[in-house]
Amino acid sequence: MLIKVLKSKLHRARVTDARLHYPGSIEIDEHLMQAAGIAAYESVIVADLNNGNRLETYVVPAQGGSGKIGILGAAARLVKPRDIVIIMGFCQCTPEEAATLKPKVVVLDENNEIVNQE
Repeated sequence: MLIKVLKSKLHRARVTDARLHYPGSIEIDEHLMQAAGIAAYESVIVADLNNGNRLETYVVPAQGGSGKIGILGAAARLVKPRDIVIIMGFCQCTPEEAATLKPKVVVLDENNEIVNQE
């Protein structure tokens, strides 16, 4: 049996822009993706701390060092620029693997700079 377990998280990311008329996804600074262990086109869940909305989408890389967290497509109706979000990636593993898995957690400041990594 496999279970779905948190493997990576960008905590308190600030949304830098939202573009409605774009094929749906979330654009993330590729340096932040690497720090959290999130792959290009990986499925993620985004939780908006400002309004409680949650959505599932996939990640496209933004220029490294840009600090960009862009909401693209229909999700732009749920998450607005300057909102603070948690971006979570998951994996499938056995309960035995889950017992030893330590998720990569990257905490960001208001400028999407890393302030803590676990």
